[in-house]
Amino acid sequence: VDNIDIDAATRKGVIVLNAPGGNSISACELTCALIANLARNVASACQSLREGRWDRKLYTGSELHGKTLAVLGLGRIGREVATRMQAYGMRTIGFDPMVTAEGAKSFNVEKMELEEIWPLADYITVHTPLIPQTKNLINNEVLTKCKKGVRVVNVARGGIVDESALLNALKDGRCGGAALDVFVEEPPKDPVTLELIQHPKVVATPHLGASTDEAQQRVAVEIAEQFIALASNCRPEDRAKYQVTGVVNAPVLAAAMVPSNGPWISLAKEIGRLMAKMIQGVIPATQIDIKTTGRELESMKFLSTAVLAGMLTGHTKNGLNLINAPALAKEAGILVSLKHDSSKESQFMEVTVKHAKMGSHSARGTVRADELPYLLSINDATFGQSGIVLGNNAHLFQGQDHNTNLASIVSGLAAQGATITSVAVATGKNTWFVVRTAETMQTPVIPGVVAF
Repeated sequence: VDNIDIDAATRKGVIVLNAPGGNSISACELTCALIANLARNVASACQSLREGRWDRKLYTGSELHGKTLAVLGLGRIGREVATRMQAYGMRTIGFDPMVTAEGAKSFNVEKMELEEIWPLADYITVHTPLIPQTKNLINNEVLTKCKKGVRVVNVARGGIVDESALLNALKDGRCGGAALDVFVEEPPKDPVTLELIQHPKVVATPHLGASTDEAQQRVAVEIAEQFIALASNCRPEDRAKYQVTGVVNAPVLAAAMVPSNGPWISLAKEIGRLMAKMIQGVIPATQIDIKTTGRELESMKFLSTAVLAGMLTGHTKNGLNLINAPALAKEAGILVSLKHDSSKESQFMEVTVKHAKMGSHSARGTVRADELPYLLSINDATFGQSGIVLGNNAHLFQGQDHNTNLASIVSGLAAQGATITSVAVATGKNTWFVVRTAETMQTPVIPGVVAF
């Protein structure tokens, strides 16, 4: 996804999906073909013969059997390459900070540190993303440490191999050959890159790693499945089949597709909406502290995004969703912290909003067996042990006197033609009323109480 401005997409609320598995086999097979080509000079010998020469001695090659292949990056493609080249009788060593020695051993790769790899490798193939840590991973210093005549293969991303350093190493014999499918600039225009491509010990292809009919079809199917999984009308029984796995910029969306997470996300949004009403909007320098308890909530770090989405509803110029809520909150000057206490068995979420001018307010909620979001308390006022269900035409009011205020609320709603289905009261420093109506309506302004 390095061709996509992910930050811009996120601010606009556009989801960025990656379909990395579809081209793994194709990229692997091209890598293996290029390694074999470097060993036997296939491309150069073919071109020589086409030009009318019979250069058998010039293109004498070497066997892969018994040689050492270093695989840098032991993900999907790296593992596939290692497995296939083992069939040639190659020893496979590798490096990947995310893979354990035991994990590498499971597919017959000896995991080593980079400094151990350089003097051992006859062939080096890279299968890592292009990130600051991997830029120019294969550079002049590395090529000096390598075994003389080492061959380098890059079917990953241009920039992982320092093209200028590689060209110099080819010229002075430190590097015995290179196979390149990717370049820093594509199509290549830089004079150094063009000279590198023309070097007789280089075989170069125009970024063909994923260019197979099978890979294009698999990627298309994978993207289609992602769309189905994200569709609003995706049936729960289909979710096990269509799982969202390639979300780059909004992990909360993937989490939202897990049925057990949905009620907690709904709770977080509802509490976020309530907190925005408590401080009368979204104000810069607002601090939001979110605390969760219970072991099952320990992994639900995405709940902070859901709180922000609820809090920003109706308070942003741009379209708001779970993708851009964190970015828009940051732009609005909202600070967020998330803490978890796994020592308690009970599952709760508490959101506290603080602002120098608007004071501090908090709300506590949970999700019960019926998978509905329950509000348990506001500030120091508790709605009994069971709490009240948020949403579903619930109207919140703050007052001082139980009987007087409740009578005003009931008569005021009745005057609007509302049918009241339930009333809940929480008493603390202030008295809070939650009145549920059968009709969907805006919370009316009623004298003597504050409506939220």
